[in-house]
Amino acid sequence: MESNSQMVRLVVWGGLGVVILAVLFAFVREQRAPSSSPVDSGLGRSDLPVISQLTDFKLTNQLAGPVGLDRFANKVWFANIIFTRCPGPCPVMTQRMAELQAYFADEPDVVFATLTTDPGHDSPDIMRRFADRHGANNERWEFLTGDKAAIVRLAVDEMKLIAREKPPGEQTTPEDLFIHATLFVVIDRQGRLRGVLESLEDDWKEKAISIAGILLKEPSL
Repeated sequence: MESNSQMVRLVVWGGLGVVILAVLFAFVREQRAPSSSPVDSGLGRSDLPVISQLTDFKLTNQLAGPVGLDRFANKVWFANIIFTRCPGPCPVMTQRMAELQAYFADEPDVVFATLTTDPGHDSPDIMRRFADRHGANNERWEFLTGDKAAIVRLAVDEMKLIAREKPPGEQTTPEDLFIHATLFVVIDRQGRLRGVLESLEDDWKEKAISIAGILLKEPSL
């Protein structure tokens, strides 16, 4: 009988040991599992990295008014770069920005900016007509033109957007003038680049809304 009792105890303790090891293994695996980035998951993360800090700039909007960084103070804003003669993705990108404008219509702390790669052509008047075609709210959405060097510094150096002129040999039409990013970038209340998303992906809108939602919860200045 004593031998049987010892056998039972060995079986019980052995079983408990297996359970404990299984729990420990699951815990370690969970801790080592790679976490998805805020842009990848689109949900539940509040640790968006600071990619760059924007510095002040002087550009002109579609109403021929001066615009600098202070225009966006304490706002969360989306920005992109296009040109009005673009035969490619620019109309789609602008329409998708308009969808975000509609989604955040009741959120005054979300605003928008569209820069041009073609300031020699895209005058304030041309930008205004382009903005009107896409239903832009002039109080919430700036279409920015001006000095080319200032645009390059803001868009390329600080927003990390790609924009360059196409050599004549690469142009497929007379309007095929520039190569530029199809990204939307998201800037926080302090003028810091915090989010980047591909505007032509299927889940672009969910990602954009998620990033803006995270930044809106951060403290105001």
